[in-house]
Amino acid sequence: MNREKLGSRLGFILVSAGCAIGLGNVWKFPYIAGKGGGGAFVLIYLLFLTILALPILLMEFSIGRASAKSPVKAYQALEKPGSKWHWHGIASLIGCYLLMMFYTPVAGWMLYYFYLTAKGTFANMTPPEVVKVFTGMLGEPWLMAGWMLAVVVMAIIVCSAGLQKGVERVTKVLMLMLLSVMVALAVYAGTLPKAAEGLAFYLVPDFGRMMQVGLPGTMAAAMSHAFFTLGLGVGSMLIFGSYFGRERSLLGESVNITILDTFVAITSGLIIFPVCFSYGIDQTAGPGLILIALPMVFGSMPYGQLFGSTFFLFISFAAMSTVIAVYENLISCDMELMNWSRAKSSLFNLLAMPILSMPCILGFNEWAWPWLKPLGGTILDLEDFFLSYLLLPIGGLVYIFFCTRRYGWGWENFIAEVNTGEGSKLGEWTRGYITYVLPVIVLFVFFFGLYDKFMAG
Repeated sequence: MNREKLGSRLGFILVSAGCAIGLGNVWKFPYIAGKGGGGAFVLIYLLFLTILALPILLMEFSIGRASAKSPVKAYQALEKPGSKWHWHGIASLIGCYLLMMFYTPVAGWMLYYFYLTAKGTFANMTPPEVVKVFTGMLGEPWLMAGWMLAVVVMAIIVCSAGLQKGVERVTKVLMLMLLSVMVALAVYAGTLPKAAEGLAFYLVPDFGRMMQVGLPGTMAAAMSHAFFTLGLGVGSMLIFGSYFGRERSLLGESVNITILDTFVAITSGLIIFPVCFSYGIDQTAGPGLILIALPMVFGSMPYGQLFGSTFFLFISFAAMSTVIAVYENLISCDMELMNWSRAKSSLFNLLAMPILSMPCILGFNEWAWPWLKPLGGTILDLEDFFLSYLLLPIGGLVYIFFCTRRYGWGWENFIAEVNTGEGSKLGEWTRGYITYVLPVIVLFVFFFGLYDKFMAG
């Protein structure tokens, strides 16, 4: 079977960026940037994005392109006989399913809130009424299941149409619309009464505020978000390397994808901070900011229905671009693992994903078990813990060792693949850093994450 290829360089960049750009860009980055000293945090974040996330992104792409396989089979194509690296391929497949088990229902929330905002549900609502809408949604498993199913059906339809005709074509449109809507929202947010105050809080370096959190805590937060923002460690990016031709080297393309992801994260703050400061809401509220605080504002501000529905449309685009990209990964893995056609693999995932997503939904109501409280209180938190705190950082270490050690794929093969084609090249001088320093940074992210989860506070 001939390997499918993306139709263009732009398609590769936008589809890969679509996978990386998600809900964390919208609420988490502005929150931790504001808390960590605004522009001071952004500078530290950009540093770690360059020295931590970018090299591992290069590894995922290079393994994918060299093997021309999905994550579950990529190691088998490159590893030495008798090696066990391919075990991580199975872990990658499990990780991608785990991600979609909670991400798909949350994407359904965003679609539901777009629908509510567009029809004017939040107009003139009191704060307790807005809270009731959110808690009411969490208490109705069939309501959440219906919107989750809508996300699954839309994503599978796109993926079943094929790589170029489905995934690439639709993601290009989604991403271009996402970027256009974001810019329009940021321009409008800049006209709000206290926009300048909000933007100053967000963008002007404030080292005093950063020191209130503490330099180690700020650096750890920047490091962790730089690692997690691209979804590295479970092969969600590797698959697109396997679809990319050899005309261009991988460094320049990876930089472009990282810039797009960062642009969305920073622009989200240009929208959220002016709104928060103009209407007196807490910008550190995390997910509650998106689903409780902002709907209150949209219900009372001028043109709130239009602004609010456009805002949730933008979030839905961000969520759907990730869902489509990861579903393509799952479908491709199942095609290779089971020797299925794209149609059969698509049908399997159409049937499997709604079932696999139900524990997350029931975890907010019927299965809200007390023993989950140390992890956050819900099955979503349990699933996110296994993915974000275990599979992603451990997967990052596996990529580093596989690409730099002679008993893996090896440095020479890795750098040759990265530098194949026209464009920017990765220098040989980076070998010492990537081989010996980068694993230490990833280990720090791993252990700090566990400490922050169970010991901090």
